[in-house]
Amino acid sequence: MLTNDNDLVRMDHISKFFGRVQALNDVSLTVHKNEIVGLLGDNGAGKSTLIKILSGALHADSGDIYMNGQRIDMRSTTDAIAQGIETIYQDSALVPQLSIARNLFMGREPVKPPRFLNRLDQRLMNDVAGKLLGAVGISKNIPPNTPISSLSGGERQAVAIARAMYFESKLVILDEPTNNLGVEETQGVLRFVRNARDTGHSVILIAHNIYHVFQVVDRIVVLRRGKTVADDIDPKQTTIEEVEKIITGMVSL
Repeated sequence: MLTNDNDLVRMDHISKFFGRVQALNDVSLTVHKNEIVGLLGDNGAGKSTLIKILSGALHADSGDIYMNGQRIDMRSTTDAIAQGIETIYQDSALVPQLSIARNLFMGREPVKPPRFLNRLDQRLMNDVAGKLLGAVGISKNIPPNTPISSLSGGERQAVAIARAMYFESKLVILDEPTNNLGVEETQGVLRFVRNARDTGHSVILIAHNIYHVFQVVDRIVVLRRGKTVADDIDPKQTTIEEVEKIITGMVSL
């Protein structure tokens, strides 16, 4: 496959078995720079498996992954983070008992000099956290030392997205970010998605609610039974009903 200078991530011919069950069958996925891609499909289509391979949580049985045209060996989530890939799952992977600031810097906490004393720079974490919360659209004055357990579902998602954006991730993967959220919180998350693209990030959005997908994505990719059945659907040139028929197999492209 030819390399496109605008490609951020390219997954080529990815296959994955779980025992005798083939979860992915020769799937390819490309995400361009500054692009929001909606990844759709029914339960069992292979979306989560594909994303876990890209995020380093699973290893493909065959196929290749490229980042900015360079082949990479994605063996762990640490490898993915090093490549600038941040994955935000439905539960946000936050620690409820810890503060907003501590969650934002989880595993990457700044320390005061001299470094060998290993003293956390709490003031820096609080300052950054306060600015980030405003940047991702939280208008309430929430102290950075507030425990995550005190936040609403939408606010938790905002913290997770802010973490990905602060550490200059190139690709943010959002897995069902609007599940169990109210209308206002859902719109807030969708605003964050648009903002991520506008500030130089690419996004993969997985969501069962196709209406949410249509509001923000540039392109739609559809998986069905472990295979790619569409990879270049323009939401501005098609309808929700047409995409639903592709997802269910009523229409083939």
